[in-house]
Amino acid sequence: QVQLVESGGGLVQAEGSLRLSCAASGRTFNSYLMGWFRQAPGKEREFVATISWNTGTTFYSDSVKGRFTISKDNAKNTVYLQMNSLRPEDTAVYYCAVGRGIRRRDYDYWGQGTQVTVSS
Repeated sequence: QVQLVESGGGLVQAEGSLRLSCAASGRTFNSYLMGWFRQAPGKEREFVATISWNTGTTFYSDSVKGRFTISKDNAKNTVYLQMNSLRPEDTAVYYCAVGRGIRRRDYDYWGQGTQVTVSS
C-alpha cells in the first residue's frame, strides 16, 4: 500500500521561501515519476513539477520554472520542493503524487496535501 505524506507548508510573505517534503512508502518507485501538483480554491488541480525517481530528470510548469526546485533523497524515499520568490498566486494546497506523466490523470497515488499561503 503506497503512502505519501507531505509536510512543510505554512504561511509566508511574498518573496519568501518554503520547502515541502513528501515521504513515500509502500513500494519501490524506481520506474516512476514523483510529482508535485497544487490546487487553489475554485481552481483545477495543476501540475507544478516532476522528477524521475530513477534518473533524476526534472520538468517544471512555466509558472514556477526558475523559482521552484524539485529534488529527491533516495535513501530517505523523500521528494522535496524548494519554493523561492513565492507569490500570492502560489497560494494553494500542494500535493505530491506517484505516476508516469505530467497530467493529473497520469498519477495513481496521492498524498493528503499541505497548505501553502503566501501573503502580499
